[in-house]
Amino acid sequence: MSGDLKKSRLSVLSSHLTPESSLMASEKEAALAAAPSDSPTIFDKIINKEIPATVVYEDDKVLAFRDIAPQAPTHILIIPKNKDGLTGLSKAEERHTEILGRLLYTAKLVAKQEGLEDGFRIVINDGPQGCQSVYHIHVHLLGGRQMNWPPG
Repeated sequence: MSGDLKKSRLSVLSSHLTPESSLMASEKEAALAAAPSDSPTIFDKIINKEIPATVVYEDDKVLAFRDIAPQAPTHILIIPKNKDGLTGLSKAEERHTEILGRLLYTAKLVAKQEGLEDGFRIVINDGPQGCQSVYHIHVHLLGGRQMNWPPG
C-alpha cells in the first residue's frame, strides 16, 4: 500500500474516531478516500469492543450505537454483527434478505425506544457516490428534527 493511500485511509479512520479532530475529513472526502474491501472495519472493532461506542441496542444479530458525528439530534448506526460479505447494499445477495430485514426492523425498534413518534429517516449509503465511507453495511437512523427533501 502506498504512503499516500495509507495516509488517506488513516484520515478516514481518524474522522470516524475523533469528531473534533482537525484531521476530520468531510463525509464526501472520507467516502472518496475509502477503499471498498472485505477487510475488518472500524465497525468490527466496535463489535469486538476494541473501541468504545454508545450502544443503544444489541441482540445476537445486530448492534446499534450513536454516530460520533451526528447529522440530527438522534443519529444512530445499525450494523449486522456478522458482515458476511455485505460491505454495501449493492453487494447484497438473496442469502442476505434476513439480515437486511432485521436491520430495518431494528431501526423501527430503536426509533420507538428513542421517542421518534413523529417520524424518522432511514439512510443506507452505498459506494463512493452514495457517500459510503465504511464498507460494512449500516443503516443510519436519523430523527428528532424536521427532515428536508430532497436529501443530499
